[in-house]
Order: sequence, then structure tokens, then C-alpha cells
Amino acid sequence: MAEERPVRAQDRPLWELAGAWRGVLTAVGIFALTRIAQLLMLAWLGHASGDGESLRSRLLVWDGGWFLRVAVNGYPHGYTYGPQHQLEGNELAFFPLYPMLIRGVAALGVSAQTAAIGVSWLASIGAAVALHLLGTTLYGKRAGWALVAICCSAPVSVVLSMAYTEALFIALVAGMLAAAHRKVWWAAGLLGLGCALTRPTGAAAALALAVAAVMAVRESPRKAWQPVLAAVVALAGVPLFLIWVGARVGDPAAWFRIQTAGWGTSFDFGRSTWQFLRETLTTGDGWVPMSVALMLLVALAAAGVALAGKPWLPLAVYGVVAMVLVYGQAGFYHSKPRLLLPVLLTLLPAAVAAARARPRVAVLSIVAWAAFGLWYGAYLVAIWPYTL
Repeated sequence: MAEERPVRAQDRPLWELAGAWRGVLTAVGIFALTRIAQLLMLAWLGHASGDGESLRSRLLVWDGGWFLRVAVNGYPHGYTYGPQHQLEGNELAFFPLYPMLIRGVAALGVSAQTAAIGVSWLASIGAAVALHLLGTTLYGKRAGWALVAICCSAPVSVVLSMAYTEALFIALVAGMLAAAHRKVWWAAGLLGLGCALTRPTGAAAALALAVAAVMAVRESPRKAWQPVLAAVVALAGVPLFLIWVGARVGDPAAWFRIQTAGWGTSFDFGRSTWQFLRETLTTGDGWVPMSVALMLLVALAAAGVALAGKPWLPLAVYGVVAMVLVYGQAGFYHSKPRLLLPVLLTLLPAAVAAARARPRVAVLSIVAWAAFGLWYGAYLVAIWPYTL
């Protein structure tokens, strides 16, 4: 009688590895604890600030207003100019998927503001599930839970509760990577296209999917069309939107001009980031700029540790390219920690360490991390006067 071979972890269904409903609901429960704690902090700090702003209005500030205008009024047909005829930023700088979802939910009879917050919160739940599945397929169930806790309580994770695209993008990119790792190519392609229609860094996600497709083709050339098609679909997203903006305005470089005019965003190969780090670390002007500088340095170190551990190549490619885009572009320095939140590569060392540590040590470490991270994000929204 033939001896039965043991079933390898990678051959078991991901749902089973993740703990089925109990494991996934645990991940959602971890996420919910971080959101409740941070909303309470945000309400407390907002009340202490005395500016009269409601908790709801704080969740709709800054970029949220731009997304709402796209959802309600659509995109403009050309450039926007100021009183001195200078070019200004407008809604064409913002990718379409999140506003489309807001409009779709608002069509059910709720206000656009409620729809914007609702879509973000639902996407956050999806992000928690996707992070757990990604961590599980790469490193095991405990790593999945740790990845959820560390990501959802990171500094500036407050945007997961706001009318921003971070929650939607994390759900899509983590889901795409998990699907590609499990070779579910139809899901990986659709999720990759969703990434590309949500944020410019969707290009990094699409490139990662292309790497996964190349790996799959080398492994099994006879089924090459599935991963190749998935990669092509994802790779098309960002160029199609940029081409559409250019055609709408009548200028192929319109999206880039609008970004630069409105937010000073342009790729300068890291010159602005280096200047910010040098000036901040030498003058020490303000604790928030100093904390941002330290976060940028810590994120670089964490990425180095993650790469030294030789993570799954598509995840490494996505993380490196996304970090190059964040560190290499000019723009508001205090937005960079937010832009780094969906990178995921920087969170791997802590998630893997927490999964290998004794449960008590892991929980205490993550709680300490969350205490600072959740307060920090609430402080930036309630007290810090500048945009995230």
C-alpha cells in the first residue's frame, strides 16, 4: 500500500490556513479595536482643541473634499487657473475608483459624505481580511494577525477611518499579492487593475504582478496565458487614466502638470527628501517634522531588514518601487508617512518577529506600538494644522 505524503502548507486552501471564519473574524476584531481606540482619541483631542469641529467633519477633511467633488460633480474638462492666471491643482489629479464607489453608494440614498466614510470603513475591513490572508500565505496565521495589528495601528493609520484611498488601496494590493501567491490569476488581475485605478502607486503593484506572472510562466509554460493576461490588465490601469486625463485636457502631460501646480509633486530623484532630512535633523525645528524624519529613516532600515530576509520577490519588487516613488518625489513632507503606509514591505520584519515571539511578548510589543501610533495619527488630524 502506497504511503500517503503529508499535505504541505502551501497546498492547503488559504481559507483553511487562515483559520476559516474564526481566524478572519479575529483579524477583523483586531482591526476594529484599533479603529475604536483611535476614534475615541480623535474625539477627545478634537474636544480639547476647542475648534468646534465635529468628529465626522474631521474624517472628511483635506483630500476627502477633492474625492467628494469628483464623486458629486465629476471631473473638470481642462486646467484650472488662479486669479493671477497661474495654473492650479484640480480634481483631475485624483484617480477614479474611490470617487466612483462613493457615487455608487450615494445612489442608494445616502449623502455623499456618508458614502465616502462608509466606503472607506468597508474597505478597511477588506484591508484587514486581505492583510491577514497575505501574512498567512507568506508566513503563517500568527503573522497574518500581527500584520493586521501593526498596519492598522501604525502612525498615520488614522487615514483608514477617513475619506482617503489608503484603506481601499491596502485592501486591493494585499488581496492582489495574496491571490498571485496562490495563483488565482483572475482575482489578481482584477485587484491589480483596481490598484491602478486607485492611486499612482498602483503602477508598482502592477509591476509586482508582472514579476509574479513571469515566475509562474517559468514554472508552468503551458498555462502562461492566465498570469500574462492578469499582468497586462493590471499594467494597463495607470497609463489608461493618464492618457484619458491628457485627452480630456488636450495635453499629454496634463496629469503631471496638475500634480506639480497643485501640490508641488514631481519626481526629483529624492533631492527634496534628502534636503528635508538634512535640515530637520540638523536644526531640530519642531517635533512633528523631527518625528517624520525619524519615521522615514526607520522605514528605510525596516525595508533593508525585510529585503535581507529574502521575501517573496513580487512583494519585494512592489515595496522597493513604491518606496522609490515616495522618497523620490517632491511634495509635502508630512504626507510621506501616509504614503508609506500601504508599502507593506516595511512592516514585514515586525510582523514576522511578532509571529515568532511568545504570545505575551508579541501582544505587549504591539500594544506599545499601537498606543503611540494611534495617538500620533489622532493628534495630526485634531491638532496639527497641516494636511496629511
